[in-house]
Amino acid sequence: MSYRQTAALLKDVHEVYISYKTVENYCKSVSTIVHPLLEFYPYELSDTIAADETYIKNLGKTNYIFFYFDAIKKIVTSYRVFEKRDSLSSIKAAYQTLSKYNTLPESLKVISDGNPIYNVAVQYWTEHGLPFKLYQVIGLTNLDDTSKEYRSQKQIIERHNRTLKYYYRPKGGFTSLDNANSYMVLFSTYFNFLRPHSTLNYKVPVEIPKLKDCTNMPNKWIELINLSYKYIDIFG
Repeated sequence: MSYRQTAALLKDVHEVYISYKTVENYCKSVSTIVHPLLEFYPYELSDTIAADETYIKNLGKTNYIFFYFDAIKKIVTSYRVFEKRDSLSSIKAAYQTLSKYNTLPESLKVISDGNPIYNVAVQYWTEHGLPFKLYQVIGLTNLDDTSKEYRSQKQIIERHNRTLKYYYRPKGGFTSLDNANSYMVLFSTYFNFLRPHSTLNYKVPVEIPKLKDCTNMPNKWIELINLSYKYIDIFG
C-alpha cells in the first residue's frame, strides 16, 4: 500500500495516529537496518541465475531495476534501481550477485534476454576473475536452441517482475532514487525470507529457524530486524 493508505489503515483499524511521513521514515529506517542481512546473508545459491530489467517511475521519469534471481531456489540476489539501463548498471548488478558466492561454480550460468549490456558484464567480470556463462533468450518464440532450452528460466524472472509490479502498482512511483532503493530492499527482504513460494511447496526461499516460532508477520519482521543488527555490527 502507499504510505498514505498505510497511515489511514493504522488509524481506522488499529487507532494508531501517525502521519504518512512517519510511515515513510519507519520504512526507510527498517530498510537501512535489514539491508546488511539481505546483502551478506550466507545464501546457498544454485548455479542457475536468471536476469532481467524492469522499470519503475521516479519523479515521473523511468528508472530501471536490474533483477538477478536464483531460478532454482527463488532467491533474489540483485535488486538495485538505476537511473539508466546501460552497461555500467549491468556490470554493477552482476557483481551484486557474483559477490554472494564464496566460490563461483564452474557451471554458473546466467539466463537473460538479448540486451547486449549483459554481454558487456560477462566480458568485464571474466577479465576481472569472475567468469560466468551467459545464455540469451531471444524474442517470443524459440527460433534457436538456446531459447528453446532456457526460455523456462527466463519466464521465471518475468513472473518475478510481475510480482513486484503487483506490490508496487498502488504506490504509483517514487519521489527519489533513495526511496526507490529503500523500497527494493524491503521488497527483496520480504521475498527472500518471508514470502512462501508455490514452487517450493509454499516454503520461503530462505528459511531462518527463529522465524518459524513467530506466529504472525509483525513478529517475523521484528525478529528479522533483531537479526539484522548482527550483520550491521559485522559489515557496517
